[in-house]
Amino acid sequence: MRIGIAGLNASGKTEVVKLLERRGFYRASLSDVIRESLREEGLAPTRDRMIERGRALREKFGLGVLAERVQRSLPQDRNHVIDSIRHPAEIEALRAGGEFLLIWVEASPEVRFARATARGRTGDATTLDEFLEVEGRELASEEAGGQKLLAVRDLADEVLPNDAELAILEQRLGQLLDGRLLFRERPSWDAYFMSIARVVSTRSNCIKRKVGSIITSDRRIISTGYNGTPRGLPNCNEGGCPRCNRAAESGTRLDECLCSHAEENAITQSAYHGVSVRGGSLFTTFCPCLICTKMIINAGIAEVVYDSPFPAGDISLELLRDAGLKVRQFRVSDESG
Repeated sequence: MRIGIAGLNASGKTEVVKLLERRGFYRASLSDVIRESLREEGLAPTRDRMIERGRALREKFGLGVLAERVQRSLPQDRNHVIDSIRHPAEIEALRAGGEFLLIWVEASPEVRFARATARGRTGDATTLDEFLEVEGRELASEEAGGQKLLAVRDLADEVLPNDAELAILEQRLGQLLDGRLLFRERPSWDAYFMSIARVVSTRSNCIKRKVGSIITSDRRIISTGYNGTPRGLPNCNEGGCPRCNRAAESGTRLDECLCSHAEENAITQSAYHGVSVRGGSLFTTFCPCLICTKMIINAGIAEVVYDSPFPAGDISLELLRDAGLKVRQFRVSDESG
């Protein structure tokens, strides 16, 4: 789950981030992109410079650039709280990345000015009028890449009042989150195993096509395989397969191909380690060829799940069904949207 935190100056955004960190969320900040840009030029990240550099980055690389860059760096195995959201395009980019909840932290100008004064930061306003005048420039900039905090507020999923002590803020945050689905639903078994087969395929260095297969039994992976030259021989990218290195047309010069297919390797790896595949399920990123199909049948595999079609694959699918195997196509992209 990704939760975004936005609000006006000194509204208490940092305290909300800290509370979420205590609940197991990892912090990410769009401002870090701006700070890094300034650091590359040896400039101190003053408030005015941060605002101006953020505007310049948005206008040069796209209005959602800060969110896009931060989002690319977020691991998928944990929850994140993201702050420093100051433009509606950033919200659009974050929502495009999956589940995203935007919380707007609200506090009165008088409360926020008192907090800003207590912080004692160099360059902060010394009067309420000055505080509001500076803030007004951030609310709805006429420049496309400028800050547009009013538009961000309008897009918030929840408003979190923060006009009292920290204990009340924590209570309100807990009430806001209570009962919400904070974690993504787990992938189906098909999506889980096919995604792993795709990762397995990345080990292949076949010049023509990378294929990955896994064999499972009782929802447990018992073997993996990817296409490549036999054990101990030079790999394709090392000149091991004449057909691959001559960029032969599809369906031609098959007598020169020295590679074993992914399904073949998954089965032979099981035999090599003395693991039975009988009654198992084979997940493969491409529909098996005819030779692999015959091996799958004779190995006693009960089910074949494939992602992409393969040339002349109709014959393989028909043979698998004639032999009594369960056969179906599953595309990871269909489930992930």
